[in-house]
Amino acid sequence: MAQRRTVTSRSQEPRARFAEELKALRERSGDSLRQLGDKVGWDFSMFGKMENGHTLGSADVVVALDQYFGTDTFLVTLWELALGDKSEFKEEYREYMRLESEAVSLWHFGVTRIPGMLQTRGYATEVLAAGDIRGEELARQVEARLSRAELLTRAGGPHFRTILYEAALRMALRERGAWREQLDHLLEAAEHPCVTVQVLPFSAGPCSLDSTDVMFLKLPNGRVLAYTETAHRGELIEEHTALDRLQPAYDAIRDLALSPAESRRFIGQMREEAPCDSST
Repeated sequence: MAQRRTVTSRSQEPRARFAEELKALRERSGDSLRQLGDKVGWDFSMFGKMENGHTLGSADVVVALDQYFGTDTFLVTLWELALGDKSEFKEEYREYMRLESEAVSLWHFGVTRIPGMLQTRGYATEVLAAGDIRGEELARQVEARLSRAELLTRAGGPHFRTILYEAALRMALRERGAWREQLDHLLEAAEHPCVTVQVLPFSAGPCSLDSTDVMFLKLPNGRVLAYTETAHRGELIEEHTALDRLQPAYDAIRDLALSPAESRRFIGQMREEAPCDSST
């Protein structure tokens, strides 16, 4: 059988291809990054990060670039493919990420971490760096994690409920400004009509999931799965017996948690008490 020929030298990986095509279009136009920023109306440094593969940018930015280059929806199409690409995530998480992107509703309980799709850049950077990720790999992992927020803001996205154990809110970042930003982001997310944020306070006492993060996923066909994660491993659970044990445990936690309104007040109080900067 004849070997398949490669027509171009461009990458076949969606995220890398998006970056390469964007750079090629800019260079063909004769614009520098600064000139492109001035003409399109965004900070030129962001376009540099997009061309280096450090960020995908937002939908508004990519639409504006297509309009500027006269490329119809070419970049938007590549951007959507890159956004759905799970190759930036560790292999063991990719099947879960695929199912998460298809879910119609998600129910989460977090013991010590704020869920990835509600993390800010500062929070994601510190948490991932604590896992001994550095340099370019850290930058890629942060961008991959931040891209998950698109799941909640897209048209027809799932309803998302997160119940955060108080410990997840007490683990402040080293950079105090970034921690206040994360708390602000939680409060903002809690106002979204498809997002519910609740807090399980220490005063609620012990619970059966106090050492395990869990996410329930309801798929379009009505099937429910769960993904559990500890400090050392994650596991996708499909077997009914295990699900039948997890679901009542989650329901009990929801019954003990503060109401959404009480939870917003709780987080708001923590935000007011947080030091303004690391020197405070």
